[in-house]
Amino acid sequence: MSEENLQPVFQIQRVYLKDMSLEQPNSPSIFLEQEAPSIEVALDVGAEPLSEGIFESTVTVTVTAKVKDKVAFLVEGKQAGIFEARNIPAEQLDPLLGIGCPNIVYPYLRSNIADMITRAGFPPIHLAEINFEVFYQQRLAAIAQQQAGEAGATPVEGTATVQ
Repeated sequence: MSEENLQPVFQIQRVYLKDMSLEQPNSPSIFLEQEAPSIEVALDVGAEPLSEGIFESTVTVTVTAKVKDKVAFLVEGKQAGIFEARNIPAEQLDPLLGIGCPNIVYPYLRSNIADMITRAGFPPIHLAEINFEVFYQQRLAAIAQQQAGEAGATPVEGTATVQ
């Protein structure tokens, strides 16, 4: 085998919006509320192989806005990317799929979420930047806890509340 064939390869094949949903269960009366909504944001990432050296990476965000006890809106978006990753050592592949790929996909999702909320008639919500390296480490720690059989293990999905 030639040396060229063993060079690591990482390429973006495609970035796309995989799923987007909006619910406004209390419209139009919710638009008459004067109080600012409380915002809850939940985040999850995933990756799966599609074929030899080709992977899909996904980032899912759910934004829930409530005024008092009424849901103003709930937006869920899943942005995905198809990535070619060949000749990458196994110990580097998982962090690449869990940190690097979400860093590429997430800005597209942020834009799509803000656009959907604005189109729904609400002021835009600009999601904060995410440190996917910290998120990845937290997921690894949660998985290790679950595998150790410790009671009360942290769920793998990360949740943050923004005011």
